[in-house]
Amino acid sequence: MMDKENYKIHIVGAGISGLIAAKVLENHGYHPVIIEASDRAGGRVKTDQVGQHRLDHGFQVLLTAYPAVQKYLNIDSLSLESFLPGAQIFNNGKTTIIGDPGRDISLLLPTITSTVGTFSDKLKVLRLNRILKRTAISDLFEEEEQSTYNFLVEFGFSKTMIEQFFRPFFSGIFLEPNLQTSSRMFKFIYKMFGEGNAAIPKNGIEDIAKQLVVQLRATSFMYNTFVKQVEEGKIYLTDGDDLESHFTIIATDPSPIVKNLRNQNTVWKSCDTLYFETDNKAIHKPLIGLIADTESLINNIHYQSNTDSKSVLSVTVVKDHHLQKEELITQVKTELKKFCNIETTRFLKRYQIKQALPDLSNVQYEMLPSETKLNSRVFLAGDQQLNGSLNAAMIAGERAAMGIIDTLEKGLIVEEFTSEFN
Repeated sequence: MMDKENYKIHIVGAGISGLIAAKVLENHGYHPVIIEASDRAGGRVKTDQVGQHRLDHGFQVLLTAYPAVQKYLNIDSLSLESFLPGAQIFNNGKTTIIGDPGRDISLLLPTITSTVGTFSDKLKVLRLNRILKRTAISDLFEEEEQSTYNFLVEFGFSKTMIEQFFRPFFSGIFLEPNLQTSSRMFKFIYKMFGEGNAAIPKNGIEDIAKQLVVQLRATSFMYNTFVKQVEEGKIYLTDGDDLESHFTIIATDPSPIVKNLRNQNTVWKSCDTLYFETDNKAIHKPLIGLIADTESLINNIHYQSNTDSKSVLSVTVVKDHHLQKEELITQVKTELKKFCNIETTRFLKRYQIKQALPDLSNVQYEMLPSETKLNSRVFLAGDQQLNGSLNAAMIAGERAAMGIIDTLEKGLIVEEFTSEFN
């Protein structure tokens, strides 16, 4: 049997799932090669330098309570800037704050006096927190699945509470405005918000990927390399070259590069994130801003710190629209003034993210390494294998890597295979 480092193991995609797969393979003595179409690692978790500003590819937060995050990231070294456990809500030209005073006492008075939801709603929030705190994650994903909206109605929340808090807050997380996402996913994310912090690395969300890349000492990267097709034992590149591969992990959407894929085509949710410079701030605490007016196109806003006197505002749009870029910018600026009384001074950048989150039903938390196997030599990773979250991306990458490791180290392949390509 050949030495571990001599196996040709390729990972298609240098997103978080692919990076975790490489880390697990390295930990077991293998030397994988990551093939990435862009110029750097990170996938959907990237940050651009635009002038003096660092702009994430879409507004994203890291939930520190994610079990896989605690396992694979050094959270302290990311220099996280945490949000308060609440939100500032803009509705009918007015603003109010609602949050979890059990985690931050400064939110007690604003939450009690908030016009969002009834006193009964606020008691139900406490009850939901208690239920989720004592429920194991694995049990949440075994519960009967329904839409998030139906769950909230059945739990007894008022229409006002749903429309003014839950809908805008979770629309920004699920990237769909109707709360049709699985109730399993809602409970999981809600539990994670309650047990840790929502935060962003000071230097941008891409610091997560950078930290993982630095940890990889035996992995090679092929950047700006496009994969045309993956077969058992071979990878075809768009430039006409092909690579021999004992094993391949596809850590991206497999449908464009695998022929005759059965029941594996991924449907994606999209969103727009636009960045502006502003002179004035409508939010003066580390809170996410939610726009609760039903007629608004914009969903949530967030201010980030900058090196000069200007403030940078990100605006997320999750509703479907057919506006061209300039039309969208004009509409967003108009709504910022109308709903939030925010004047923008300069447009910075628009990110139109067509594959922002996988649109999944029957979402799962866990999978066996054997369940990642597409065929004897090709394995699938990526959050689309489980649920749309950073946690799921990490777990799926780990499981795909373990699928290869189990195949090699538990004698699940024929001996002749070990000498192939030598």
